[in-house]
Amino acid sequence: MKIDDLVYVAQSPIHGRGLFAKVRIPKGTYIGTYEGPEARRNGKYVLWIEDENGLVGRRGMNNLRYLNHCDRPNAEFDGFELYAVKTIKAQQEITINYDGA
Repeated sequence: MKIDDLVYVAQSPIHGRGLFAKVRIPKGTYIGTYEGPEARRNGKYVLWIEDENGLVGRRGMNNLRYLNHCDRPNAEFDGFELYAVKTIKAQQEITINYDGA
């Protein structure tokens, strides 16, 4: 299944625009990869991860850049790949914990 089959962007009650589930997404499901060019400094839509080479950043160019923060998220990144950490209902906003991304 492609990312566009699973998610859409809409106005968020959390902040601005957010990422929402089109369909029910079971826990453990791969949602998509945070795609974009390498970032050399912090900025809008930059996601930093730590890997074996240290901190690596990407400037988001796909819909995953609209993920909003939640202290009790329903998704999380493993590297630049996003997975559901609990079942996400259709029409529910998909969130991550920015401190844990």
